[in-house]
Amino acid sequence: MRPVNARKLVASLVAVSLLVAACGTTAVPPSGGTAAPPGTASAATPSSPAPPASAVAGTSPAAPPLASPSLGATSAPAATTSAAGVPDFAHVYVIVMENRGYADIVDNPAAPYLNGLLHRYASLTDMFGETHPSEPNYIALFSGSTQGVSSDGVYNLGARNLVDQLAAHGRTWRVFAQNVPGGCYTGYAASGGPDGAGTYARKHEPAISFTDISGDPARCANITDFAHFSPAAADFELIIPNLCNDMHDCSTATGDAFLAAFVPRIVDSAAFADSVLFITWDEGTTNAYGGGRIATAVVSPLVKPGSVDPQLLHHYAILRTIEDAWGLGCLGQSCTSPSVARLFGG
Repeated sequence: MRPVNARKLVASLVAVSLLVAACGTTAVPPSGGTAAPPGTASAATPSSPAPPASAVAGTSPAAPPLASPSLGATSAPAATTSAAGVPDFAHVYVIVMENRGYADIVDNPAAPYLNGLLHRYASLTDMFGETHPSEPNYIALFSGSTQGVSSDGVYNLGARNLVDQLAAHGRTWRVFAQNVPGGCYTGYAASGGPDGAGTYARKHEPAISFTDISGDPARCANITDFAHFSPAAADFELIIPNLCNDMHDCSTATGDAFLAAFVPRIVDSAAFADSVLFITWDEGTTNAYGGGRIATAVVSPLVKPGSVDPQLLHHYAILRTIEDAWGLGCLGQSCTSPSVARLFGG
């Protein structure tokens, strides 16, 4: 073997070192990969820094983002919005009043509390009942159809309804009907009781007209009087005043005074955060679009104060909004009705 020339070996090593320094080092790619060509920046170069841990799936940010204040007087965080653009409400409350047209309520000095709600929260300005008289409108709101009902009476309907939807999705419900007797009462009318003076009318309380409610003791036990009212009692609460407080037998001023006393029990409660209250009427005083134009207030800390929805709507829009908020599917005419998502930015 020939001896190694030490001087030549050192010179060769120096030359290689200078060449590497001048050209840069090409990274060895991982198994199966390809090295980036010279002059091309790879994803790991300083010009493209790795994302912070909070941006990587499955990790949490070091600190939560600041919550945006609500548009109302409160600063509660906004509710999660469903795919349909409607908030996932904590609670939905519906109060149904009686026999007043839009012009009988809006800007009427006899209804100062109601008009305060319309200006403070939101309203539906082109809302109509389905028909006349009262009962078919309640049935429509509760089931997406009048179910062939065309008069006030005692009906026992086998159709699917909002309670079926709520139960199928694990949601709770209550009906609070002023002066209704307990014990799954199926009579046409009743007066007095724990709620004091006043008369309950079955024609204004739709749940009892569906046999899968009236024939099920556990379900119809959810229909109680106002003495049992709580804004935290259930996810969905339908509130039916008696024949005087709903304006059917008494004045607009009487109904407004009732609402001024009752509504704060809802809106001043902790349960009202991320919730909505609809105050509507069964029918108007004309035959326009079936049941005449009616006023409807949409009371929620999630709406922009003073906002309006000018769409032509019926009671099905309220049902559709509830269905979209909680992913319940749809019933009958609600399937083709718009919701009021636009009031919530949807």
